Amino acid sequence: MPAKIRKLIVQVDETAIEMGRTLAPPVRKALAMAVIENPYAGRYAENLDELVAIGEELGALLGQRCVQALGIEPGQAQSYGKAAIVGEAGELEHAAAILHPKLGAPLRKAVEKGAALVPSAKKMGGLGTAIDVPLGHKDAAFVRSHFDAMEARVSDAPRAGEIVVAVVVTDSGRPLARIGGLQASEIQGQDGLR
Repeated sequence: MPAKIRKLIVQVDETAIEMGRTLAPPVRKALAMAVIENPYAGRYAENLDELVAIGEELGALLGQRCVQALGIEPGQAQSYGKAAIVGEAGELEHAAAILHPKLGAPLRKAVEKGAALVPSAKKMGGLGTAIDVPLGHKDAAFVRSHFDAMEARVSDAPRAGEIVVAVVVTDSGRPLARIGGLQASEIQGQDGLR
């Protein structure tokens, strides 16, 4: 069963100046969120396959929306992350069912490759609850310049029987990153680590 989406939100955060220094090009992050009906709200279910399938659907949709919002080719995406907020009639495992089994593969396709694990966060919450979507480089988890996060929030969600699902994609790392470690230019991209 496809996701029952009440609302889609897409936004781009663009930083042009940091500590008085002009960033050329600017650092950009795109956030895409879907507010969906939770098919298991208010009841316990041993099998959460509907949410697993919804995760797969949303991985593609939200990943593509982020890439489109940045106006880049999929291969130009550099980092990604995912998160979910479950309304009070659900449970934390509902977020896990969306985020973990199948959301990653279509997100990776949307950003071309994606050898590294997709960082994730989940929580319970009510209207306007915020969550920080953790970010890491899509091809190499050890690239410190891409350890970051972006806040996701929907003012009228999640309602009790809803889930907010968020994906973030960037076209760069943090502004003025300089703490060393593996550089993006040194990525081998084979094991998801280096």
